[in-house]
Amino acid sequence: MKLVILIVGDGEADGIASKLIEAGFRLTRLASSGGFLRRGNTTLLLGMPAEKVDEALGLVRAALASVTDPGSRRGTAFVLDVAHYEQL
Repeated sequence: MKLVILIVGDGEADGIASKLIEAGFRLTRLASSGGFLRRGNTTLLLGMPAEKVDEALGLVRAALASVTDPGSRRGTAFVLDVAHYEQL
């Protein structure tokens, strides 16, 4: 099991979340801010089997391909191992 933490700009978050949900991924969305200019970001949390990580990141890359803001990062992804989880 993996936990994927995605940090993307507020302007891209809706499109990314929609694509992931359409593909059957479940996610939690959190408002966040950071960086030198304290720009608004959205952090998406996704839990999934390890074999689904490449599919999820591919959807995110495709959604971010059209971002053309010069000098800005399109997003940041962290993929963490999950030793244990419970659905309550």
